[in-house]
Amino acid sequence: MDLSPNKQPNFDNTEVAFRQKSNTELKKAYWLFKIIANNFLTKVGPAITNFFLNIGLPIQGAIKATIFQQFCGGETIAECDKAIEQLHKGGVGTILDYSVEGEEEEQVFDETCEEIIRTIVRADGDIKIPITVFKITGIGRFALLQKLDAKETLTATEEAEYDKVKVRCEKICQTAYDKGVPIMIDAEETWIQDTIDALALDMMRKFNRERIIVYNTYQMYRHDKLADMKADHLIAKADGFILGVKMVRGAYMEKERKRAAEMGYPSPIQPDKAASDRDYNESLRYCVDHIEEIAIVAGTHNEDSSRLLTYLLEEKNIDHNHPHVYFAQLLGMSDNLSFNLADSNYNVAKYVPYGPIKAVMPYLFRRAQENTSVAGQTGRELGLIERELKRRKL
Repeated sequence: MDLSPNKQPNFDNTEVAFRQKSNTELKKAYWLFKIIANNFLTKVGPAITNFFLNIGLPIQGAIKATIFQQFCGGETIAECDKAIEQLHKGGVGTILDYSVEGEEEEQVFDETCEEIIRTIVRADGDIKIPITVFKITGIGRFALLQKLDAKETLTATEEAEYDKVKVRCEKICQTAYDKGVPIMIDAEETWIQDTIDALALDMMRKFNRERIIVYNTYQMYRHDKLADMKADHLIAKADGFILGVKMVRGAYMEKERKRAAEMGYPSPIQPDKAASDRDYNESLRYCVDHIEEIAIVAGTHNEDSSRLLTYLLEEKNIDHNHPHVYFAQLLGMSDNLSFNLADSNYNVAKYVPYGPIKAVMPYLFRRAQENTSVAGQTGRELGLIERELKRRKL
């Protein structure tokens, strides 16, 4: 690995991108992306797979050997060890992401809270796992958060329920602080996001005074989030804590637009992709301009934005591996970004989702749909894999 501080990444270098993959793994990835490229399968696959799982057909083995293996680390933290080691060999860190979602019971929320804490304990003292992550809906009921966002009065029972959500959130962030392991709070739907933002700001206010521990997530496909991020920076500066910014474009666009149209309120989503790109890139510029006061995780599969961030760091003479700058991608996607950035000595980490197969299926379907809905994503992945197969003469 060339650790020259001035080396710029070449995102077309497939040798570096796929160095960690065996010939068999590379061929399997090729056929998987070929299948994902078929829009029909991506649309009907979730319904068929759920039906088969629900009636008990033995298809879990097939899922685990294909789409699960591409995009997930395993069913348990221990099963993720192989992915953790493989990423580390390429200089890429792991973000353990317990991807169970859509639950409703208090017992499940308590169990999920404990599992998230186990990811922090696993990361403690291990340079291979530099950051952790969780979702507020993993530890609290969606409908309760929705009621809070709508500024509706909670019943006494609901007040007590929300107190438990706050206790779980603080317990997770306190563990992260005690272990010195940064943790990101993921963004979710707009109609619960204000409550999540308020919780995240409280956690940053408490735990980000000496160093970066807690990050909130800003979805730049929303037209209001660039302004929100700048406002939060002013709050952090006035109050004396570091703002943790995980920057993404966003993950719920179709759902957001559909709900806005059905309920008759203005869509919170940008009018077009160019507007999302503009705000994303502007947010990068803003964060780099205030790099001592803001820590950023640039969660993106976009080559132009990744390249822009490398240029901004060069321009300001900021070290490639500055502790306040991380690039992040999802396991199984955009290896040309992750491994070539790491090869140029930037801090890079991959989201490594894990959990029981049936519980992780909603995550996997979103990844497959994301690959087909993001213009050119599947074609780009396929093209790079094809080039590497040719380079290896396979």
